[in-house]
Amino acid sequence: MKITDLIIDPKSLGNKLWLVEVTPAYEYGKDGRRTDTITGYRYSVALPEKGLDKISVRIDGKPLMETPDGYAEVRFDNLELFVYWSRGDYAIGAKATGIHLVNTKA
Repeated sequence: MKITDLIIDPKSLGNKLWLVEVTPAYEYGKDGRRTDTITGYRYSVALPEKGLDKISVRIDGKPLMETPDGYAEVRFDNLELFVYWSRGDYAIGAKATGIHLVNTKA
């Protein structure tokens, strides 16, 4: 089994996810160079239960949210975490199919 075949439990990120930035995700050509084609968006979230470490979650398609003023608590649909090889080291990636604001008002 390869390490990149492992699936990481999204619960390991903690119970709160704070959206802090939204940026375009671009297509890459066969030569490994970035093109101008936007294929989706990366939603950068801070993890308050993990010392505010950040992870970016990719969602293909049109933008579903804008960068908040400060941060906004969110949840993801079908969140998946995975391991990948980048620049000589392993990294953690994330993808989802949707994102929603968490309503903190009673």
